[in-house]
Amino acid sequence: MLIPFNDDNPLEGITHAYVTWALIAVNVLVFVLLQHGYRAELDIPSAFGFGAIPAVVTHAAVLPQEYVRVPAELTLVTYMFLHGGWLHLAGNMAFLWVFGDNVEDALGHGRFLLFYVLCGVAGGLAHSLAVPDSASPLVGASAGISGLVGAYLMLHPNVRIWVLMFLRVPLRVPAIWPLGAWIGFQLWSLLQSGDEETAWWAHVAGLVAGAVLIVFLRRPGVPLWVMTRDGTPDGRPPV
Repeated sequence: MLIPFNDDNPLEGITHAYVTWALIAVNVLVFVLLQHGYRAELDIPSAFGFGAIPAVVTHAAVLPQEYVRVPAELTLVTYMFLHGGWLHLAGNMAFLWVFGDNVEDALGHGRFLLFYVLCGVAGGLAHSLAVPDSASPLVGASAGISGLVGAYLMLHPNVRIWVLMFLRVPLRVPAIWPLGAWIGFQLWSLLQSGDEETAWWAHVAGLVAGAVLIVFLRRPGVPLWVMTRDGTPDGRPPV
């Protein structure tokens, strides 16, 4: 297990990653408001009211009126701000903290928010189409986070990032190594998994959406897939 916690990648187009910070704050705030206590379980009305339920999204079923909070189409956005527990939230927010600012830097604030939402919607739709009759609500920011991974690798594959291996050993390695391994794990899990506990299709769809969208939404002059031969990340001196 490799958990990212920092990268050597200064901002160039923006001074502060306001949207990344706001997304983290909203995710944490929603978690605190809807889930509290030692186990921090998501209650059923919130999960069914704001989670993306494939059978409801595909109109194969109708959600009982007492659970309806927003239109079914809007749950493809609201589900991204719900999490199944502290570990689920912490893992997603770690990725958002490390990689969100540089993707926001490449896109600009407004387009970054659009990018993040579109990656989440793509993941929610992919999951709903993969299991169209499922009545289990999809929750979590993983599709949006997967989009960040795809975009970051398109932008900065050779930037050095710090990761914790097995939650104990800090390593500083090129981004393409741990993120490439993460992508491989998602694809392997998609092929091997036969259940709905983890929405692997949502992860893969978010990843593909992020890699594609960054090509068209990035600011003019922002290069893609910058690799160097001198061992420095993106041509910058190592920090």
